[in-house]
Amino acid sequence: MAGRAASGTGGGGALEWVSLAARLGLAVVWAWAGLAKISDPAVAAQAVRAYRILPEGLVKPVGYGLPFLELALAVLLLVGLGVRIAAVVSVLLLLTFIAGISSAWARGISIDCGCFGGGGAVDKSQTEYGQEILRDCGFLLLAGWLVVKPRSKFSVDGWLAA
Repeated sequence: MAGRAASGTGGGGALEWVSLAARLGLAVVWAWAGLAKISDPAVAAQAVRAYRILPEGLVKPVGYGLPFLELALAVLLLVGLGVRIAAVVSVLLLLTFIAGISSAWARGISIDCGCFGGGGAVDKSQTEYGQEILRDCGFLLLAGWLVVKPRSKFSVDGWLAA
């Protein structure tokens, strides 16, 4: 029975189901964000530039690379491979996003966050910083759960541990 619980294919109780839901939910978020940006990396770079945080020499590498990182996280979480590592990277990325949005808000910069495509300057009435931060905090809770409880049903990690 212990082998079945460790494998993620049986036993393990409700917590493994909660972790599965968190894993799949976060995978959908990263896939949505990455796919929304990957088709037009110049727009993703424009969104990064709008935050006015990074030096210009880092704007394109970050803007062009971010969708690939998000999609890699989505795939790892979807299949359940390296879940704890993917969750830690997710936590760090989400904290970075929350800090960036908070910084733009505090400095009075009116931008669309660019989290799910688009991004750049917008009219002050179109900013939704509070909602974006709360949304990212929700995603942060999912990632934090997976840092603590990475074992879940139907995961490659579980099958490899069997």
